[in-house]
Amino acid sequence: MAFLELAGLKKSFGDLQVVNDFSLNVDQGEFISFLGPSGCGKTTVLRMVAGFEEPSAGSIKVGGTEVTGLKPNERDMGMVFQAYALFPNMTVAQNIGFGLKVRGTPKADIKPRVVEMLKIIQLEQLGDRYPYQLSGGQQQRVALARALAPSPKLLLLDEPLSALDAKVRVSLRDEIRSIQKRLGITTIFVTHDQEEALSISDRIVVMHGGVAQQVATPFEIYNRPSTKFVANFVGTLNVLEGTVVDSALGKVRVNNDEISLKQSLNGAKNGDAVSLALRPEAMALGDYKGHDSELHGKIADVSFLGSVIRVRVNLGKETIALDTFNNSRTPPPNVGDNAKVTFTSNDLLVLQ
Repeated sequence: MAFLELAGLKKSFGDLQVVNDFSLNVDQGEFISFLGPSGCGKTTVLRMVAGFEEPSAGSIKVGGTEVTGLKPNERDMGMVFQAYALFPNMTVAQNIGFGLKVRGTPKADIKPRVVEMLKIIQLEQLGDRYPYQLSGGQQQRVALARALAPSPKLLLLDEPLSALDAKVRVSLRDEIRSIQKRLGITTIFVTHDQEEALSISDRIVVMHGGVAQQVATPFEIYNRPSTKFVANFVGTLNVLEGTVVDSALGKVRVNNDEISLKQSLNGAKNGDAVSLALRPEAMALGDYKGHDSELHGKIADVSFLGSVIRVRVNLGKETIALDTFNNSRTPPPNVGDNAKVTFTSNDLLVLQ
């Protein structure tokens, strides 16, 4: 039995349906990220789990117990928001111990727990400081410690890193993951940053239009996206429009080239249009060992990105991008040159 069970969740605000038939099972100790653009419903699902929004339909169970009708303070969950929401008139230690105090924890038990949490977030020397004396990253660590201090069953993180600069975000996300693993606490993390989700999650729920488009590991989400939206949203992707030439043999024509697919054509018949996806790093210019497929076009653009050179190739009706490592002994191609792009057919994805 899953630790967290979300079954058929729906949420409407008036005539606007924000979440539609959302179901998910989360195991004990799992780190799940909700990933998607603004307005996709990811924060609304999180708020329903926390109890801040009441579902229009569906149920929420934690450890087999129905919690759908319970108030937020009755659900035993810790939540960290995008805004740090620290009490400015309280010290770091007082902020961390606030939840314990509200729960009626004896003072003798609060102090050692606060000391323990300060050690976990590596701010042992800053317990007497006030929030305004801390950096943004330090304040968010305190908010995390405050949520964890009462030992909640579930940790909910609502875009907690979006207000921080890039370098601090990377550092803090790694710390959050490390703390989560050490404590073994089941965690749901909401973000619109694909790199963030890919780097720290056990599984990712990619959402769009209030629906879970795909639920899978980061590796599967990136390498085997199941829909065109997931393929385009996660990472850089080339989408090729082709026509089925021989459905039995998996042959598809793209521009003036014919390629053979190893994957299913999802029921497409001869003459049907199909969308194929291919990552830039899966392709090479010219012949390459192991590559069994090729497309032909002309170099449309060359961008020098340091260690990587991004080359755009015009295939006629569309343009694709591929990445090649910079080699100081081999100059990049010139715009207008003829180009043969090769890849393995196993790397082609047929999109729904």
